[in-house]
Amino acid sequence: MPETQKHDHTPPYRGNPESAISKSTSSQALPFRSLRPAQDGDGATSSYFEHSNGKRINTDLVFTAALKKQYPELDLVVVPQNGDMGSSFNLLAFAAAGYATVTPIQDKGDLPSSLEWTVYLPPARRMDGNKGALGEAPLFGKFLYQWQGEEFIVYLADGRDGSESYPTVKNYYILTADLHKADQLVLTAGSWASDLHDEVWVFDQGFFSKDHELWESAQKSTWDAVILDEDMKKSLIDDHISFFESRQTYTGLGVPWKRGIIYHGPPGNGKTISIKATMHMLADRTPSIPTVYVRSLESWMGPQGSLHMIFQKAREFAPCYLVFEDIDSLVTPDVRSYFLNEVDGLKQNDGIFIIASTNHLELLDPGIAKRPSRFDRKYYFPDPNIDQREAYCRFWQKKLKFNKEIEFPDKLCRAIAEITDKFSFAYIQEAFVATLLAIARRSKTKPTVEVSVEAWVLVSDEFGADLASDNGELDRLELWIEIKKQIKILREGMEEETEAF
Repeated sequence: MPETQKHDHTPPYRGNPESAISKSTSSQALPFRSLRPAQDGDGATSSYFEHSNGKRINTDLVFTAALKKQYPELDLVVVPQNGDMGSSFNLLAFAAAGYATVTPIQDKGDLPSSLEWTVYLPPARRMDGNKGALGEAPLFGKFLYQWQGEEFIVYLADGRDGSESYPTVKNYYILTADLHKADQLVLTAGSWASDLHDEVWVFDQGFFSKDHELWESAQKSTWDAVILDEDMKKSLIDDHISFFESRQTYTGLGVPWKRGIIYHGPPGNGKTISIKATMHMLADRTPSIPTVYVRSLESWMGPQGSLHMIFQKAREFAPCYLVFEDIDSLVTPDVRSYFLNEVDGLKQNDGIFIIASTNHLELLDPGIAKRPSRFDRKYYFPDPNIDQREAYCRFWQKKLKFNKEIEFPDKLCRAIAEITDKFSFAYIQEAFVATLLAIARRSKTKPTVEVSVEAWVLVSDEFGADLASDNGELDRLELWIEIKKQIKILREGMEEETEAF
């Protein structure tokens, strides 16, 4: 499969930044004579095609020699595109992002001046009829590259020797009259490629990837939408902000500039959304604080190798926010010792804020849960109290504000809060979702919504006195009648789970 890249945040140049190329120009139109080849035509192109038609042994060697022969007055810098020997490097993507100008050079001759594959890029989701896009995977090309007032001749060549798909060998050959400027270009473009651009570092299955979708999800989460005890929320926010603003304080005290916190408590009570709200808050800082998110330690190199890569990445991007969600399932007894050594061993972890979450604090090893030098504080996320449940109902009331089919008065928020004792936010959410779906299904089979007093009497008899309402006005609301049904079903499921344990 050809090597392609799909960038959601770049202009749609047929789906790939490498195809983001302005109209071509002839080599005769090069503005500076010093950049013209020593002979007519393009001997390097001829050598590449001649070599590729025969037995390939070392394309890089052959092509480098051909370029030096063709451009004896210019210096040559060769940079691999893939990240096998350092970070990934992509001059065409760098130009597509607006930091340089790249123009294909068309040479006269019998051979094509470039080779590229047109490939189909399937959509991430096929909902709403998305059929994907086309992209171009360049295999060979010659370009005039302009950056910060300097001009370079750049060749991109696929130098894979043989027919195997791995390892991929695709190099940029940069010809320049100023070697220092070429080095600066490589340094700048390489640094840009390694940075995050509205993305989160995600480790999964032994590899790091830049995840824009997780970044978008975090951007939708704010502390205003997190329903917690106000003192606890303030403490969480202050804990993070003060850490990243206190490097000099830690240094002055002679203590490592690192911190660890554990979120624990029953599922569905705000641990994940608190982490996402923090990711959003830190990303909005100047300079932004990147997030390194651990999805799994399973990999071809084993969990110890995964942890080594994770902490290596965190140290590279420090100060950063290192996230281990459901740490009890990630850090098993087999890898616990290695994890603890990475957290507070001999290597420096300055600037790393580790956040771990668990639904089962009792399953964590005491060396993780009770050792202050590893995780300094623990925050408990309990089931919401009645005021927090009412606040969550008001959140749903706001969501349904413009739905003319649903009547949702203020007093209904308190009523629902009163009958959801021991419910987590996730359970209350499920009650609302199931209720709205049930109402929507009925609305498709009835021309109008009809809720009779007799219907409520049947519901009241089934529920018992504990769910009965003294307010006759609420008893006529379809939302109230239906949500009590769903709450009863959910509570029965909770009781069955409790009995099973």
